[in-house]
Amino acid sequence: MIYSRALRAVTFMVTSMPHQVEPIITLYPELPVACREYDPRAAQVAQHLAQIIASHLPAVMVEHVGSTAVPGCAGKGIVDVMILYPPGQLEEVKALLDALGFQRQKTRDPFPEDRPMRRGAIEREGTLFRLHAHVLASDSPEVTDFRRFRDQLRADPELMAAYIQRKRAIIESGVTDSIDYCERKGSFVTAVLEALH
Repeated sequence: MIYSRALRAVTFMVTSMPHQVEPIITLYPELPVACREYDPRAAQVAQHLAQIIASHLPAVMVEHVGSTAVPGCAGKGIVDVMILYPPGQLEEVKALLDALGFQRQKTRDPFPEDRPMRRGAIEREGTLFRLHAHVLASDSPEVTDFRRFRDQLRADPELMAAYIQRKRAIIESGVTDSIDYCERKGSFVTAVLEALH
């Protein structure tokens, strides 16, 4: 990649053809874990990101998952997206995310580079939305798990309420670290997915 300070644009290579990309992603703010009310603008943020990525890599799909993809579901307020790439395009996706301004994880337990997650933030209507971009092969079993959990929360209001209650209970217990929080709520997610199999 070639960074141009004058243009604030980045050139990245896609099948040997250079593409100019305007960085739109800002630094990811490190915030204590909190349970925030659902914000419908999160879906608009995810759609906007999907359109930008598709304009550069048409074969790559972007899909909104996580709590912000479930109307009415309170959570951390982070917009989680799956970036699903066909065989052979992992490096091109990573290069595009770098060019857009996404950053690597700085936590103590980052995802591996063959299944990376990138972080960033983007402003919409005066609000800064944090982003987690999960880069996955389109045939990864993890894709099915993300979809099943999201769709089950959408279809079952009682399950969604129980999930919100679990998240609030974790925070009320004093957990402030994002990794600890994810590990603590993981048993709920696992139980739901096991019940669906």
